[in-house]
Amino acid sequence: MKSTHLAINMIAINFGDLRLHVRPDMGGCIEGLWWRGQPVLRSSEAGSLRNVRLSASYPLIPFSNRVAQAKLVWNGTSHPLVKNFDGEEHSIHGVGWLRAWQVLEQSADFCMLSLEHAADSAWPFAFDASQTFRLHGNALEMTMSITNQSAQAAPVGLGWHPYFVKRSASKIAFDASGIWQMSAEKLPTALQASAGLKQDCGSLAVDNCFEGWSGKVALHDEVMRIDIESDMRRLVVFTAPGRDFVAIEPVSHANNAMNAVSAEESAARGVVTLQPGQSWQVSMQISVSPP
Repeated sequence: MKSTHLAINMIAINFGDLRLHVRPDMGGCIEGLWWRGQPVLRSSEAGSLRNVRLSASYPLIPFSNRVAQAKLVWNGTSHPLVKNFDGEEHSIHGVGWLRAWQVLEQSADFCMLSLEHAADSAWPFAFDASQTFRLHGNALEMTMSITNQSAQAAPVGLGWHPYFVKRSASKIAFDASGIWQMSAEKLPTALQASAGLKQDCGSLAVDNCFEGWSGKVALHDEVMRIDIESDMRRLVVFTAPGRDFVAIEPVSHANNAMNAVSAEESAARGVVTLQPGQSWQVSMQISVSPP
């Protein structure tokens, strides 16, 4: 993807009761999403965000969660990666959230961003990527696509990391078939059966990846009902008592799946292998309505 447009500080788009701020210059993240003036995601106003880790949502590309010890082993080759999270020994959430994106298109209710990644120490496979954000009806619809621009087959994972506002009456509900138990290093240890979650968020302590996710989550409180939908079938949920957010992350693969014992096991855990020039796209929608 080529563009002569320069990244700008903040894009504001609106439709009906929804308002969205996007930051191309800060990892292509969402700075804020509001419905009838109330924050849907944890939100910062008008270009005030200074740290992408405090954003409303950011893209996970070309992998989500952790690559253990910041070392990727792929097709028999070991690739050392950059440790990109303070206090962590792993490489986390890919590279897209750490790079400036360019603006390809923009209108009153839509914008499209692009990113060109050349192979480097953070990720050894070149790729092009795009994100779209569209407001329509009562929903924010997002897509993310990636094209392998390297000369060899490359592992790929995609996802989003939205932080939803947790209010006093917040409840979460979704169906799944399994949950990955986690080590002290926040790496998966065993897959156990799980029906998902249906409970209040106030006392919820979770930082796990769910397998066999139905593709739908309901999050509702005293202010609004939020419905999250995606074509991906894994979901990371992170919150704890005292946190003012619930991170609900549709992702394509389980944590550290790229370092599974074999290519077949990586694929079973959701890693997609793209051949040179091959593309792949995923989608996510956040819909808001009265409680």
